[in-house]
Amino acid sequence: QVQLVESGGGLVQAGGSLRLSCAASGSIFSIDSMGWYRQTPGNQRELVAIVKNGGSANYADSVKGRFTISRDNAKNTVLLQMNSLKPEDTAVYYCYTYFRSRTSYWGQGTQVTVSS
Repeated sequence: QVQLVESGGGLVQAGGSLRLSCAASGSIFSIDSMGWYRQTPGNQRELVAIVKNGGSANYADSVKGRFTISRDNAKNTVLLQMNSLKPEDTAVYYCYTYFRSRTSYWGQGTQVTVSS
């Protein structure tokens, strides 16, 4: 089945940058959308950014102007460039993939910690 491998999380100081990557492998046939969600204790998982097959992207208001999502269809990979990181960006970030078969998959999550 499909597996989503996430990487790029870690510890960074406020104002720094990180780049998250997510590569889909396995039974890859037709991916529609790929994106990133994040979650902190006591809060629901929220959308950070998502890009559709046609290239259109949506961002959470809290990250607009700081984060950029990109997609490499040939490699079945989605990237999230995070600049000007703030402590409130600290969360577990989850990769999300939606297939045209109406099937979705989640990554295991990668921790992003931003220190003040």
